[in-house]
Parts: sequence; C-alpha cells; structure tokens
Amino acid sequence: MSKSQLLLVEDDENLGSVIRDYLQICGYEIALCMDGEAGWAAFQQKSYDLCILDVMMPKLDGFSLAERIRAKDEKVPILFLTAKSNKEDKIAGFKMGGDDYITKPFNIEELVLRIEVFLKRSQQKPMANKQLFILGNYRLEYRNLVLCHGETAKQNLTQKEADVLRLLCLEMGNVVKREDILNPIWGNDDYFAGRSLDVFISKLRKYLKEDGRIEIQNVHSVGFRLVVS
Repeated sequence: MSKSQLLLVEDDENLGSVIRDYLQICGYEIALCMDGEAGWAAFQQKSYDLCILDVMMPKLDGFSLAERIRAKDEKVPILFLTAKSNKEDKIAGFKMGGDDYITKPFNIEELVLRIEVFLKRSQQKPMANKQLFILGNYRLEYRNLVLCHGETAKQNLTQKEADVLRLLCLEMGNVVKREDILNPIWGNDDYFAGRSLDVFISKLRKYLKEDGRIEIQNVHSVGFRLVVS
C-alpha cells in the first residue's frame, strides 16, 4: 500500500523537523516547507492526502494558504497548528476551509490520531446504500459531491458538506443529535468541532435557500432537523 502524502508547512525549523521525522516513522510521506509561499508552490506541484499548516508564517500566513488550497481542492483535509488559543481565530480557521485545529504546545501522538481520523474518512469509499436524495427542487448526488438545483444549476460540495447533508437526508424529519453528526464526521464532539458544524450548517442553508420549502431547523442544545414542507 502506498504511503499517505502529507504537506507540512511550519516556519519553526526545529518543530517542523521533529514533526516530519515522527510522522515518517509512523509511515507517512512528508513534504516540509518553511513558509506559506513555499507551501503553496509545493501544493501546486503534486496531490496530497492531508495538509498541516502553521498559522503564523512569513510571506503567506496559514489562513491565506488554506484559502488558496481550498479554492484549488475542496476535499483535501486541512489541519491548523498554532500558538493561538483565541476562539475567534479558531472559528476564522474553520471558515477558511480548515477541518481541525490543534494548539501549540501539543502532544504529537494526539496529532497523529487526528491525522488518522481524517485520512480514514477521506479514503473511505462511499457507502453502498443510498447515494441520491431528492429535496424539493434540489437533488443531492452524494457519490459525485454535487447538489443540483433544477436541470442546470450545480453546487460542488466538500466531502464533509456532503456527509452532513446526507446524514440529515437519511434522518429526514427526525432530530439528529449534534454528537451523532460530530463523532462520525469530525471524529470528536468538542467545542471547536461544534462551532465548525455550525459553520457547515450555515453553508448548507445558503446552498438550499432557493427552495423555501426546505429548512434545516435548529433544535436548541440538541441538534438539527431537515424538513421539506
């Protein structure tokens, strides 16, 4: 089996080397870059299974790099490394397309566990059961990561967006608890994963806004319910 390809962009040379060497021992192929511009150049040259980005970097910060990466690839998981613990910074990272956030100093074994969660999820083949869902005037083609409106309008979805919408579709009309979305899709149900989920729900509501019959209802402190009236 070929090794998973990881892009690590970290301007702290010592920390970057430690992370690279440990991940190589764990069986990953690592490309280490020392600034955001170098990271962007590396990303354009080959495909990666996951990106690990420091936030505070010279030439191009991690958020800006993530924005460029997400514009080119909607699916690759992005994990931020940062010394910042400010909630607003973390939420900003999720809005830029990040999938997870780990604050320095961190246990490198925790980093490996988070990497494994994202790689397992992204490498899983779509489930053999239902892949197509009709929502009013919309059609979710889960296998193709596409939300269609009418005959011509199409919205490409990230894997995580499609996963969330599919889960809500499977439980149409029923309340889906937050932890029942977070644990299988995010890998945990902590505060920051919860805030990330809220961002994704907002995106899905925006995608579905052209049909007023469709509503993703917020059930306070419990979860969400997808209804089509």
